[in-house]
Amino acid sequence: MLGANAVLLIGMKTVTLFCGVILTTLTYRAYCRTKAPAMRALCLGIGFVTLGAILGGSLHQLIGMPVAQSVTVEELFTATGFFVLTYSLYTDQPATTG
Repeated sequence: MLGANAVLLIGMKTVTLFCGVILTTLTYRAYCRTKAPAMRALCLGIGFVTLGAILGGSLHQLIGMPVAQSVTVEELFTATGFFVLTYSLYTDQPATTG
């Protein structure tokens, strides 16, 4: 039987996955519509952050990876995601035709 902390952690990771998938999907659709490099980078950044959050818990719970290692994997993806998100703020927008 799972303890209260484990149930809370699984619940929060589920919310993170749900929201991350929605945000990634919406930014991907925006990228397809606009072809803006910033939207592509935004989509990738959110995807990395979401994937990192899910991998961290999954590696520990499903394959028994030690907590320190699974958190390191999570932080690697999170840091990469935030780097890409920061990059998206500085990416040039496509030239408008008009």
